[in-house]
Amino acid sequence: MPQIRFENGRRVIDRWDDVFRAVSAEPRRQVVLSLMEAGPGETVSLPENAVNPNVPEDSETLRYELHHCHLPVLADREFVEWETDPFVASRGPRFDEVAVVFEALQANSAGIPDSLVVGCQRLERERHLDSEK
Repeated sequence: MPQIRFENGRRVIDRWDDVFRAVSAEPRRQVVLSLMEAGPGETVSLPENAVNPNVPEDSETLRYELHHCHLPVLADREFVEWETDPFVASRGPRFDEVAVVFEALQANSAGIPDSLVVGCQRLERERHLDSEK
């Protein structure tokens, strides 16, 4: 029994590590959020759906970074699948494991410090919607 608990514990730790590595960069967070809005079975076009609307980036630089860094990180963990022609991303088999982090944050936006909300359009919107209830 202790060996099973150890193996399950290690597996859960590895999965959480995967999630937090995946969301440790803004373009990856934007891809996940865009896919959450798009819905299952849909694709989002890139690089435009990897841009934080408050901090636009050079699209050619972002295209390069997505192709060589950000999308491989998400795809290696099976959170997304992507193609180069057309340049799009879709939900991967483990997408729910990363999406749940954003769902939890959005559901609890009122309890998140302002320093992590102000300037983040999605959390600002969620906080505003909560205050109207």
